[in-house]
Amino acid sequence: MSGPGGVPSDVVSLRRGVYHDSVTLMRVSRQLSGLPGVDVAIVAMATELNLALARDLGFALPEAEPGDLLVALRGHDAGTAMAELDDHLTRLSRSTGEAADQPPLTTRSAARRPADLVLVSVPGEHAFCEAMDAIQAGLPVMIFSDGVPVAQEVLLKTLADERDVLVMGPDCGTAMIAGAGLGFANVLRPGPVGVVAASGTGAQQVTSLLDLAGTGVSHVLGVGGRDLSAEVGGRSTVRALRMLDDDPATALIVLVSKPPAPEVARHVREVVETLRTPVVSAFVGEKDLTEAAEEALRTLGRSVPAWPAWPGWSGKKAGGRLRGVYSGGTLCSEAALIAGRGEFVDYGDDAYTRGRAHPMIDPTLRLEALAATEPGDVVLMDVVLGHGADPDPAASLAHAISRAPATVVVALIGTEGDPQDLHRQAAAFREAGATVFTSNAEAARHARSLL
Repeated sequence: MSGPGGVPSDVVSLRRGVYHDSVTLMRVSRQLSGLPGVDVAIVAMATELNLALARDLGFALPEAEPGDLLVALRGHDAGTAMAELDDHLTRLSRSTGEAADQPPLTTRSAARRPADLVLVSVPGEHAFCEAMDAIQAGLPVMIFSDGVPVAQEVLLKTLADERDVLVMGPDCGTAMIAGAGLGFANVLRPGPVGVVAASGTGAQQVTSLLDLAGTGVSHVLGVGGRDLSAEVGGRSTVRALRMLDDDPATALIVLVSKPPAPEVARHVREVVETLRTPVVSAFVGEKDLTEAAEEALRTLGRSVPAWPAWPGWSGKKAGGRLRGVYSGGTLCSEAALIAGRGEFVDYGDDAYTRGRAHPMIDPTLRLEALAATEPGDVVLMDVVLGHGADPDPAASLAHAISRAPATVVVALIGTEGDPQDLHRQAAAFREAGATVFTSNAEAARHARSLL
C-alpha cells in the first residue's frame, strides 16, 4: 500500500482488548520494521508515552485507552506489514493459550488459580496495583516494569514483609527460580550457588562465569536496582538472603550490587553474620564481578579456570579516547571503575529505553555510537546472551564493528548453553576484528592497556 506517486502511506489501527507485554511487542515492532517497504512500525500498548512517540513521528491517532493495542505503520507496503502483524498476533495468542482458554483479566483473578509467582510487566505507572494484588494474595512477585516511584516500592516491600513474601524489583530484569529463567536469563546448569542480585547483568556475569567453570546455580533472586538504597533499606535483599539460607540446595550465596548506601551495607552485613550459609559479597567498587566469581569457586573448593577469550586482528591503531558503549548498567559501572578514564554510556538506562526496546534486544543506539567513533578510539562494549536477549546479536553488531574506525573490545556475557551459541558469537566478533572476553573486568583491563 502506498500513496500517490509512490509516497509512503500511513496505516493506523487500534485493537481493543488485546494485550501483550512490552518486550514481546518491541520484538514484533522490530521484525515489522525490517520488512521491505516498511519505514516505521510501532506496535505497542496505547500508553501516553507510546501515543506521544507515535504523534512525534507524524501519525494521526484516534482516541485511545491504555488498554488498547496501538498499531502505526508507514511505508510503501504498509498493508502487507499489517497482514504480517496479524500472523504474529495469532501465533502469540496460540502460544499463551488464549485460543483454548480465556485468560484472567486481572492479577487478582489470576491469583485465584494455582500459581507460585506473579510476573508483572506493564507500564510502570500501572505496576503498583498489579503487584499489590499479588502480595495481598500471598504470592511472591517479580516486577519487570521500571518507572515505579520509590515510595510505591517501599510500600510494596513493607506489605510483603507483613505477608512473608518476596518482591523482586521493580526494574528486576533477571531471575531464575529452580532452573526456570525469568526476564533476561542465561541457560545455567543446576548447582549449589544461590545469587541475590540488585543488578541483572551483574548476576548474569557472575553466573555465566560460574557456569563456564562447571559450577551451577540453585536460584537467582533479583531484588531491583534500588533495593540497597537508603530509601528502600535492603528489604528484599534481606528476605532473599534468608530464603536462600533456608534452601537445602544452596551451599553458597553470592550477593551482587552496585555500591549500596553505607548504612544499608552495614545492616546487610549484620544479617549475613547470622546466616549458616557462607556469603560472597560482590559490591562493585569493592571487588569486580570476576573476582567475586573466583572467590565463590575457591570457597566451594573448586579450581578457577582461565576465562575464555579470543584475540582480535583488526590492525587498527589505538591510543585515542576510550568509549564505553554498554547495555548493562552494572557492567558499565564496573568497566568505568577499572578503566579509570574515558566516556561510558549505559544505553540500558531508563533515559534511553523510554519508548524503545532495551539495547539487549534492539542494537540501534549502539550501532549509531559505533558509527560515530573516530580512528584511534577504543570502544569497550558488552554483548549479553541468553533468553530474552537479541537472538543473534552478531548479525548486526559484527558488521558495525568491522566498519567502525575504532578498535573494539567485546565483553561477551553468556554460557555455552545459551541459544545464541557463545562460540559462534565470539567467532563472528573476532572475525570482525574485535577482541572478545567472557570476563567484563578482563575486557576493561585490556581496553585500558590499548591507550
